[in-house]
Amino acid sequence: MAERIIEIPQEVEVGVEGFKVSASGKLGKVEKDFSSPLFANEINIAKNGSKITISSDSGKRKIKSMAGTVESQIRNMISGVSSGYAYKLKIVFMHFPMTVKVSGKEVQVHNFLGEKSLRSAKILGDAKVEVKDDEITVTGYNLDDVGQTAANIERATKISARDRRVFQDGIFLVSRG
Repeated sequence: MAERIIEIPQEVEVGVEGFKVSASGKLGKVEKDFSSPLFANEINIAKNGSKITISSDSGKRKIKSMAGTVESQIRNMISGVSSGYAYKLKIVFMHFPMTVKVSGKEVQVHNFLGEKSLRSAKILGDAKVEVKDDEITVTGYNLDDVGQTAANIERATKISARDRRVFQDGIFLVSRG
């Protein structure tokens, strides 16, 4: 029997209803549904006071790894609503000066490699994007939204038809935390 225990900090409230887990703290509230037909009868999530217990009676390796995934996702939810996440990206251009602007729930890149059309990337969930000089900061309390928004921005400036050794322009992830 595999059992994983997560301590809940005092400043965070966690609710467990079946496979639905919600965490709320000073920065916001994150909800996630862990129900899956693959391991519905194999993994149990329970809250006992200030602890969350993820247990499984199965000896299968896939079930154990899914229990570990559920544990890490819940830990990310708890740390996200208490301290948040921040990703930093760097704007790099050698040939044409590009401009990056935030417009609503979208990041727009103008004049990338001299292109007339603009490239855009979606901002997911409650992630916030700030552009200062040649640095972009993506912040939020949901790790999935922050990480996917940063990936969308990086992917918007992906070069495929040119030699990457010569055309090193783009927006690149520098740090995460």
